[in-house]
Amino acid sequence: MMHYRRLGRTGLKVSEISLGAWITFGSQLDEQASITLLRAAYDQGINFFDNADMYADGMAEQVMGKAITGLPRQALVISSKLFFPTFPGPNGKGLSRKHIFDSIHATLRRLNTDYVDLYFCHRYDPDTPLEEVVRAMSDLVSQGKVMYWGTSRWSASQVTAAIAVARQINAVTPAMEQCRYNMLDRRSVEVDLAFAVKEFSLGLTTFSPLAYGLLSGKYNNGIPAGSRASFPEMAWVKDRLSDTEIARVRALGEVSAEIGLTPAQLAIAWILRRKEVSSVITGASRIEQLDENLQASEAVKLLTDEVLERIEKVLDNHPDED
Repeated sequence: MMHYRRLGRTGLKVSEISLGAWITFGSQLDEQASITLLRAAYDQGINFFDNADMYADGMAEQVMGKAITGLPRQALVISSKLFFPTFPGPNGKGLSRKHIFDSIHATLRRLNTDYVDLYFCHRYDPDTPLEEVVRAMSDLVSQGKVMYWGTSRWSASQVTAAIAVARQINAVTPAMEQCRYNMLDRRSVEVDLAFAVKEFSLGLTTFSPLAYGLLSGKYNNGIPAGSRASFPEMAWVKDRLSDTEIARVRALGEVSAEIGLTPAQLAIAWILRRKEVSSVITGASRIEQLDENLQASEAVKLLTDEVLERIEKVLDNHPDED
């Protein structure tokens, strides 16, 4: 059974497990497989589907646009992101007003929709005045092209500054932040963003719950063919495959097996235990992976204090506050 959580202080409710398009849509999966996967996710209660204009050079949005055709648009929460180069020339990247407006129009065409529910500034842009960014994103909300705007991979100080600027100029404030969060990457949520999330009731949509597949256990005995670490363009994933991390993952596998979960389910449930997380963005290339991930919603109740204590001992990586 899917559970839904409010996106921070907003009234919007998103499925606590969502489906992301990175790597899979328009790239790893063919069009029909992507459509089948999204439809299966929707049938099982997922309403939040995450995307970005730079995923597969825009093809991820095109494929998602086809996948949602025929589904009730009002029942869907569709997101996209902008920042990275998507057009030629010096204004084809960043968060200038021009690039923001050019990007949203291109995204809406590819998604074949009149609006996106969530629109993220994919990175902070030091070359554009923050007031320009805030005003442009606020204008998109006023125009009905975006329901809520937010940030992705911004620091707490950057998000706080954006909120201050928005309040000063009477603009719409950012409602959510999207960041990487998993058992091996904890600091962003547990330290860096903790105060801002609490102070401003920001919604958190987190990605990479399996640390690019590492926490699934698939790399415990090497790099399987077809895995992300086997792709030349993702060779950096290999850098995560240290003996220390593999040893942690193997030990976590023992914990998950004892309570009747797969390593992936344990990793996702561990994130869902935090109430400030609105949704965990998952990736899947097969229906079987999707089904496995979705079972993590009911697995949270298995994470007793004793189990969580065992996990902490295995991880031994609790971030210290400065």
